Amino acid sequence: MRVGALGALTVLLSACGGTAGPPPAAVQQAAPPAPPARTSAPPPDPAEHAANELGDVPVLMYHRITDKPTTVYDRTPADFRAELLRLAKEKYVPVTTAEYAAGDIDIPAGTHPVVLTFDDGHPSQFALTPQGEPVAGTAVAIMLEVAEQNPRFRPVASFYVNGDPFDDPGGKRTLKWLVDHDMEVGNHTLTHSNLGNASPEAAQRDIARGDAAIRAAGVRARTISLPFGIHPDRAELATKGSADGVAYDYIGALLVGANPAPSPYSADFDPLRIPRIRSQGPTGDEAAFGSSVWLDKLAAAPKSRYTSDGVPDRIAYPRDTDRTVAANHKGKAHSY
Repeated sequence: MRVGALGALTVLLSACGGTAGPPPAAVQQAAPPAPPARTSAPPPDPAEHAANELGDVPVLMYHRITDKPTTVYDRTPADFRAELLRLAKEKYVPVTTAEYAAGDIDIPAGTHPVVLTFDDGHPSQFALTPQGEPVAGTAVAIMLEVAEQNPRFRPVASFYVNGDPFDDPGGKRTLKWLVDHDMEVGNHTLTHSNLGNASPEAAQRDIARGDAAIRAAGVRARTISLPFGIHPDRAELATKGSADGVAYDYIGALLVGANPAPSPYSADFDPLRIPRIRSQGPTGDEAAFGSSVWLDKLAAAPKSRYTSDGVPDRIAYPRDTDRTVAANHKGKAHSY
């Protein structure tokens, strides 16, 4: 008969006239069961969500938000709110220009990226109360209200500023608030210069001065919105150059444009020429190129728009697409 260690101890103590007593704690308590192995959920099926990450992305352009529009560039607060609500209903999720241009698009499966851009730093877009809260009725305040009603609608946008944006000297209060709340601040030159009329040296100086003003507010710009949508004569100077000891290096340049932008993973993507769609209702001058008409077109042709697969490091698209993956993104490409 085999006698275990505890049994041998009992026999020995009995032989000596003693008792074994309770076993040591290490023997008395059984080892706890091993925790179950963790299993991660499989990634979303791109076919289930009709993913197409080579599709088009609407980059919307705004200027003033005002009760009394005077140009096609103006939108009323009610119109702006209605457009955001439409975007939320149609499963658009805002991303910044820098996120778009970098291909850093991390949104839920089945949703679509949209880029909200604002030029000129007008106070109707954003202003702060003395208590440091967005002024009611401004674009930022409306955006936050829409996001509160629609939790999947991410309240971010890209603001392209000149000198003293939002009537805030140097942008000292406003620019930092925007960046602290996941917004993007980009360059629009210090004085809204027409870069096409400038020499290469002057164009770089105009861009560098705007960049330096943004840095002075404690913020760094990663993209630029070209005033009037016009490049310098040497187009590459829009995104990279230097003047007066200030060097700038941007990952994207926005045009005025009149159509959706290509996917940043597409061979058609050109960071120097990112087209935009002017926010506009279905009627009026050039309405055919405005946001209402383009959103209608994208809704009517869902296969043409960017639809996320929900996996940030995978670029999913249908095999029958006529779009081509850019060479630098082929390692993540997944057709289905």
